[in-house]
Amino acid sequence: METKIRWGIVGPGKIARKFVSDLLLVEDAEVTAVASRSMERAKEFAEEYDVEHTFGSYDELFRSGTVDVVYIATPHNFHRDLSIKALENGLGVLCEKPMGVNRDEVLEQVNASKRHNAFLMEAMWSRFNPSIKKVKELVDTGEIGALKYLYADFAFYALDRDEDSRLLNPDLASGTILDIGIYPIFLSYLLLGMPENILATSKFHNNGTELQTSMIFDYPEAQAMLYSGFTSRSRMEAEISGNKGQLFLKSRWHEADEYTMVKEDETKKFSLPLKGIGYYYEILEVHECLRSNKIESDLWSHQNSLDLSGLLDTVRKKCGVSFPFET
Repeated sequence: METKIRWGIVGPGKIARKFVSDLLLVEDAEVTAVASRSMERAKEFAEEYDVEHTFGSYDELFRSGTVDVVYIATPHNFHRDLSIKALENGLGVLCEKPMGVNRDEVLEQVNASKRHNAFLMEAMWSRFNPSIKKVKELVDTGEIGALKYLYADFAFYALDRDEDSRLLNPDLASGTILDIGIYPIFLSYLLLGMPENILATSKFHNNGTELQTSMIFDYPEAQAMLYSGFTSRSRMEAEISGNKGQLFLKSRWHEADEYTMVKEDETKKFSLPLKGIGYYYEILEVHECLRSNKIESDLWSHQNSLDLSGLLDTVRKKCGVSFPFET
């Protein structure tokens, strides 16, 4: 591998632009290629970020030899096929969450990573957020006692979007569960593990898109209350409560830059400012793994992605959420 790690962008949309703004802060990273099904969109992106190689198809980029790793930022339903094609070409893959639409797809991706000895990680950027890492450490070391209750929500108003958008079009794996419900589910899994039982209920758009979902994750000694929605805004806060104290992540908790601990009637706030938007930290993890010749991260492993996708599947099954392309 060259001195700098060469990145290719697959799907030059809004989230890819946010990602690249942080990628440019990483000293040993460079964006060398971009691919889109629209050459015009690829060229616009290339001009914006001074990217040398531009491709009008994803396969061309994968075969070009111009990159070491790709960031896949297309709608969910393309993640599996594009990841596998990149892995087959020996490229590292950072795939936007959810890595696959369901656990079966994620298993195919993981197997391709192992088969081709190529790095694969789901872009669950919150796992690498300094505040969330610290909260996990405090929970794991018993700082707030035994964890008994967790609350996390993620909601914004999306009914003003075009029905062909990825949020509302069932053919693009629409709905809140995969797009934003994944965050509260992730936090419960990160701090409490796999639940014994899941209760969940959803409301739907007249086109079949799931629009809001409430969940209870039931554990042997704890419960997690989780919510995602497109029908209104929510406070988007997280509360982690043990029998000896509480931890709080403020609004937009999934990209937190601080946390608050309440213990023995004392409240302390700890600031952990982010570099860039917050993608910076997952990029550092990818680089460390690539330079160590790992095919998965220790912090967000293949098994973690399989577990998370299994939880998403269970919630969808409980709520009757499926997509036209699923058999």
